[in-house]
Amino acid sequence: MEVLCVKRILFVLIFAIFTVSIFAGLSGKVAEVDKYGNTYTDLLQDSATEAGLEFGDIVELAFGDHRLVVPFVRNYGDVDRGQPLLRISGGKLLMAISYGNFSQVYAVALGMGVNISLVEKGAYLGELEIRNLVRTDVRSDYVTDVVFANFRPVRMGDIAPNTLYRCSHPSINDPRSPYANALVEGAGIKTVVNLSDSDEELAENYKYSEFYRSLGEAGHIINLNMGVDLLSPDFARKLRLGFLFMIENEPPYLVHCVEGKDRAGIVSALLAAIMNGEVEDIYRDYIVSYINYYHVKPGTPAYAAVRKIIADIFAQMNDGKPVDDSNIRFVALKYLRNQVGLSLEEIQKLKARLR
Repeated sequence: MEVLCVKRILFVLIFAIFTVSIFAGLSGKVAEVDKYGNTYTDLLQDSATEAGLEFGDIVELAFGDHRLVVPFVRNYGDVDRGQPLLRISGGKLLMAISYGNFSQVYAVALGMGVNISLVEKGAYLGELEIRNLVRTDVRSDYVTDVVFANFRPVRMGDIAPNTLYRCSHPSINDPRSPYANALVEGAGIKTVVNLSDSDEELAENYKYSEFYRSLGEAGHIINLNMGVDLLSPDFARKLRLGFLFMIENEPPYLVHCVEGKDRAGIVSALLAAIMNGEVEDIYRDYIVSYINYYHVKPGTPAYAAVRKIIADIFAQMNDGKPVDDSNIRFVALKYLRNQVGLSLEEIQKLKARLR
């Protein structure tokens, strides 16, 4: 009985010590501001390690009147341009803005107190995984031409075979382009929705593929030069033009951007959703691009993070709520009606082209 009590006390003590090491906060001061506005604290890297702070943690920075929730990362590029971060530099904890001046934006003063507390353990790890993925442009590093070119048919729900394809750009100065071009020509593509090029870029890129040039000169390519923010008016306006172009032209269709990964992934997912594709099939098709480029494997933080990207995109269309098989079609149709501006008749014509 006494041995059990001792073991229990030891367990509680160990647990308490572990908990303190994981959740301990840090308090220090602003020690230095460099010429770029990066703000050094007097908190040493060893102190952060002892407090249980690890890369990928989300923390709160409290100083002056400010309360910032930021990730603890290795590099400035681990966050989007203009976003704040916490990192190690010169053995000290550094507050900074990626491509920005932290001290000016937040009116930092030397000697100002800084408190750092944990918001969520490891919550940024998936994002770090994605931002630090490595790919090559060497064909022999990939198992097939199809994988290297990120080429595949979109076959979900009621989309007919040999009707819709996606891939990387088949006509640019890129090592993947010749492989993509051969696959596109082999699939007998008749209509191309080019999500990435401007008019000037399209004209310049014709020289890399005679097949692509022939489609363009015949009026079977629309170039949309669009971004990736599906809630922006520009994205919606250009997407409407692309879908109307598909209605007016015959399949097989090719949807591509530069990598065939993000913009092409969003457009393919929308089309699959209105054609009764299932959620997991739609998400999986989006993830395949990251498998093809970066060899991302199921069950890893990177795989989960990529899945979250496409899940969040549909949640954006659904007032922040996740979608499932019962409502994904309705959510996509609502987006096409209310944001993109397609009529019910136009949506029916688009669906008819894909069947």
